[in-house]
Amino acid sequence: QVQPVESGGGLVQAGGSLRLSCVVSGRAFSDYVMGWFRQAPGKEREFVAVANWSGGDTRYVDSVKGRFAISRDNAKNTVYLQMDSLKPEDTGVYYCAAARSISWLLFIPSQYTYWGQGTQVTVSS
Repeated sequence: QVQPVESGGGLVQAGGSLRLSCVVSGRAFSDYVMGWFRQAPGKEREFVAVANWSGGDTRYVDSVKGRFAISRDNAKNTVYLQMDSLKPEDTGVYYCAAARSISWLLFIPSQYTYWGQGTQVTVSS
């Protein structure tokens, strides 16, 4: 059973930082592509970042490039999202997701099989 569990969300002022963590239970964590998504109230869930199986390759949505960094520690079954220079528009529920796929360039929620429960990030102006 593969189950991601996020933590690390909270309330922060604009310009601040947060580090989200996602621990994935189950075996063969390194077989999974790991992504982060977010969902603001009244909006659809959107892609934020993805890391390939080793974490050596990553992609980001344009709005977070240069501010967010995804990384993973396969020995700890954990993926991270370091968020710096936070803006009010970064507010939302952040979800960690896992997928087994031939390609690691996965940007759409339906491409992922396993999801965490989400962690709230609120950035005040």
